Amino acid sequence: MTTTPNNEGQTRRPVTCSAVDYHTAGEPFRIVNLPWALPGDTVAARRMSALDDDDTQLLRRSLCHEPRGHADMYGGFIVPPDDAEAHFGVLFWHKDGFSTACGHGTIALGAWAVQNKLVDSDPEGITEVVIDVPSGRVRALVRSVGGEIQDIDFVSVPSHTKALDVRVETSQGTVNCDLGFGGAIYAQVNAADLGLEVVPENLTRFIDLGREIQGVLNESAHAIHDEDDRIREIYGTIFYEDRGKVASTLTQRNVTIFADGQVDRSPCGSGTASRVAVLHSRGLLTEGDQLEHQSIIGSRFSAIFTRSSPTGDTVEVVPTITGTARITGRHEFVFDPQDDLVSGFVLR
Repeated sequence: MTTTPNNEGQTRRPVTCSAVDYHTAGEPFRIVNLPWALPGDTVAARRMSALDDDDTQLLRRSLCHEPRGHADMYGGFIVPPDDAEAHFGVLFWHKDGFSTACGHGTIALGAWAVQNKLVDSDPEGITEVVIDVPSGRVRALVRSVGGEIQDIDFVSVPSHTKALDVRVETSQGTVNCDLGFGGAIYAQVNAADLGLEVVPENLTRFIDLGREIQGVLNESAHAIHDEDDRIREIYGTIFYEDRGKVASTLTQRNVTIFADGQVDRSPCGSGTASRVAVLHSRGLLTEGDQLEHQSIIGSRFSAIFTRSSPTGDTVEVVPTITGTARITGRHEFVFDPQDDLVSGFVLR
């Protein structure tokens, strides 16, 4: 990456930027090494610094917004880890800012780290990639055969249910929401309660309803994490439909609307972690069961969990979510200083 001085005389603003793109179950993930240091001793602290750093925000917008990205683009800046026990840290970003967790991104980063030899990998077994994210430490377990990646386990931060049966008034009437934490806080709504199927034809309605539900719940105490007040938003709304349970496998289909109307093409990694916690609370998923989680485009994650010790009245589970990530391109982006649209734009 090459840069030019910003207004304070520091070398910050990029002229060119290299990126590697992956998709995880259809959801994009753009990987970029952040070219400057941000204040903070942890990734969580650096995320807070990024929120107030004009140059980092400009770089995020330039890479995420059109014409280099689109309204549903997603990516991450590689930053130092919290300590030497992790391989690296990452600041996850989307069109509206920086998120606290990203399961599909963690899966993509596992593939990227192995394929770029950032870790010592086992070509005939499992390679552990340890990553610090704003909500904690996560792991990607990369499974290879003959040197080729077969699939990747995303081992989430401990997840839990925040509330069940929270009534929310929407333009479609009153809906019941469950709320779960899986690195970020998600509202969860049965699409059948809205008379909707999780199909692409209903996507515009899900986007509108997701924005409504998040807007209402973000004004409530449910939006604040019990132990870390830096996590203080309903990050997404998961609209799900049940496809039944056969033996120990529960199948559900979902569409997750996150940030300001963004649509997850994958079944949503951190959303799946939150969903596992809620399903466990409702007695629909027990240790040893598997959740087959399908997305609105038909791509799939599978999830299991181990139960951790209760903390007060909260029962935490540690979900493991399995998926695949594939590289889609390598890019050398150029930021022309004469370009009036260097920070990009979005039309939704």
